[in-house]
Amino acid sequence: MIEVTNIFYSAFNQSVMITGFVLIMMLVIEYVNVQTKNQWNQSLRKKPILQILLSAILGITPGCLGAYTVVSLYTHRLINFAALVTVMIATSGDEAFIMFSMMPDTAIKLNIIIFFIAMTTGILLVSFSKNKKPLLPVQEMHFKIHNDTKCICFDSSKIIPQIKDMSFNRFLLLTGTFVFILFLITGKIGPAEWNWKRWLFFSGSLFFLFVTLTSPSHFLEKHIWEHIIKKHLPRIFLWTFGTILFLHLFEYYFDLETWIKNNTIWILLIAVLIGIIPESGPHLIFITMFASGLMPFSVLLASSIVQDGHGMLPLLAESKKDFVKVKLINMAVGLLVGVIGFAFGT
Repeated sequence: MIEVTNIFYSAFNQSVMITGFVLIMMLVIEYVNVQTKNQWNQSLRKKPILQILLSAILGITPGCLGAYTVVSLYTHRLINFAALVTVMIATSGDEAFIMFSMMPDTAIKLNIIIFFIAMTTGILLVSFSKNKKPLLPVQEMHFKIHNDTKCICFDSSKIIPQIKDMSFNRFLLLTGTFVFILFLITGKIGPAEWNWKRWLFFSGSLFFLFVTLTSPSHFLEKHIWEHIIKKHLPRIFLWTFGTILFLHLFEYYFDLETWIKNNTIWILLIAVLIGIIPESGPHLIFITMFASGLMPFSVLLASSIVQDGHGMLPLLAESKKDFVKVKLINMAVGLLVGVIGFAFGT
């Protein structure tokens, strides 16, 4: 009974830290996105290789923002289908944040490999495509990307008035951040020592505190509260906690490591099939299994290639045909790379 309780506590502790890191990273990207206003040049339409390069770079950016941006460009006939496939191969969705928090060295290696696989696939699609122009556009999508021209992240003249007349959501965010920092300092959560990971969490928490204190009401309500907190955070925490807890309990009662090592090829096929789901979360199973040493890198790589978080959802809403075509290509690439890696023992 004590062992099971420790498993619950360990899973909860890991989930809080992972979710906290994801929150900080998403805030940084949201902050930068609003500041740059997400502007693109129409000249992209005439440069397919530049489209592919841009899509690959946006794809390896943690989160789904890069994928959303490329889908929006595609539906407005600014990039071609090859670039769309490229970004979906490169994208790992919100799980990229989690990989960087759990295994940063592997995450960097994985992103470099996926970047070149995505680039190669995109260039091959352009080279062998009969139609070099962007495909016929689907109807203009209504998926909102945060490029509000009136939205600003910092206005010094409003900081004091906002603190004096603090909204409930701002108070809640400040309280939660203070509690997280206090638990981090006292060692209740996070690494036992003040290593680089702990300093990263601490500095990131201070940045979150700064943004919460200084950001105008619009950015705090629309971008932080509604987009990050309400939309992403509960799902990320529940998927993370559920996956870690399930694997820890399963491993406690069953010899999971031996079964996986004896059935790796089936794990590869399952990872590719699960990657079809346009949802962040299921990929966490394979991330956690790899981090626990239960499966080879080739399966994690194949899963990362096929799955794309929520990146495909706006495309699914606008063109189911293109959704299926992209997924079929991604599955073929992921399965091929996974089999080759598996054959070479990686």
